[in-house]
Amino acid sequence: MCLGLLLIHGSIAQSPEGDAYTECTDGYEWDVHSQHCKDINECATIPQACQGEMKCFNHYGGYLCLPRSASVITAPEPSRPSAANTSPESNEAFNPCPVGYEAQGEVCVDVDECEMDLHDCQPSQQCHNTVGAYSCQCPDGYNKIGIECVDIDECRYRYCQHRCINVPGSFSCVCEPGFQLSGNNRSCGDVNECEMGAPCQQRCYNTYGTFLCRCDQGFELGPDGASCNDIDECSYSSYMCQFHCVNEPGKFSCACPEGYQLQGTRLCQDVNECETGTHQCGEGQTCVNIHGGYHCVESNRCQEPYVQVSDNRCICPVVKLECKELPFSIVHRYMSITSERSVPSDIFQIQATSVYPGAYNTFRIRSGDDNGEFYIRQINNISAMLVLSRAVTGPKEYILDLEMVSVNPLMSYQTSSALRLSVFVGPYAF
Repeated sequence: MCLGLLLIHGSIAQSPEGDAYTECTDGYEWDVHSQHCKDINECATIPQACQGEMKCFNHYGGYLCLPRSASVITAPEPSRPSAANTSPESNEAFNPCPVGYEAQGEVCVDVDECEMDLHDCQPSQQCHNTVGAYSCQCPDGYNKIGIECVDIDECRYRYCQHRCINVPGSFSCVCEPGFQLSGNNRSCGDVNECEMGAPCQQRCYNTYGTFLCRCDQGFELGPDGASCNDIDECSYSSYMCQFHCVNEPGKFSCACPEGYQLQGTRLCQDVNECETGTHQCGEGQTCVNIHGGYHCVESNRCQEPYVQVSDNRCICPVVKLECKELPFSIVHRYMSITSERSVPSDIFQIQATSVYPGAYNTFRIRSGDDNGEFYIRQINNISAMLVLSRAVTGPKEYILDLEMVSVNPLMSYQTSSALRLSVFVGPYAF
């Protein structure tokens, strides 16, 4: 706020002849040095001359209380009238024209008091020439209070949508971060930071007055709120993959060991090399698929005194003396189980193929179970179940001779047959 004050210096001094007593008007005091009345600075002499948010401004013969934001431009002190000017006789040439005009030849022409500095407008005012006169007006953004022009605080009228900054004679509007000033210089429009180079590494979403950074699936937002860091899904749980988890940017994948293939996204399934033809078994050998690989066995596994009578079946002829204490027949079978299988677990069922009337059959493990990892549970007279009693870890191979002994007490007859079961334990629990 700016105020221009044209304050006319005025004082009255009374000095009767022969008397040293001198008196000044209100607001002035006699100065013995200059022998004139001197203005009193009330702002300095009166305690708390102005209250609250008002500020004291001294002027000739008094003082003003104005807002603290106001500034006052005072007119220079008028020069003391000279004797020439106060003389009753004037040397001024006669002007035949009315006031505000001057003669040019035989014509009266308007005098531009503003241009010729013949006006008495305050420094805070603007002089506007008129025909035969002039007027003193306040600039835009000022109001006339008394004889002074005082700045208008436009911010009080809420012209701005967000923030207003008052300046002498005007004001300016400022928008909050995330907004920009509209064409009317008053309202604020949202800034689309996503179109203006927002620092989001992957995805940017504009919102009212700001923006949000988001990441693609498999990434998480960094501490700076803009960068995206890969999520190591494999570190979350050991159950992400059945065998091995491989972290990749933005995702993960599961890998299986040799001899297995991925089933779905996380499970591993054994590859049957015998069916796919990827085995290396030679002529005279049979391919047996096991967990994680395959096994090549001889097509004829009959050993003396046994002779082969069909695929996987050998018999011991009764004409050979050494066959008397041996099972009459041996059938070769193969199976594969996983490591760390829960126990007890039924793994193989034995079934009699030939049943004689009046015969009683019993089943037992003849050989191969040195550590007691298996046992036989007989179901009925013609069948039994091989049970895994202890958890086993592979890769490992067991060769079990499972024997069925048949006894006919009426005929005093006893015979036996065996099933030679090769049990392959895979290296993994799948």
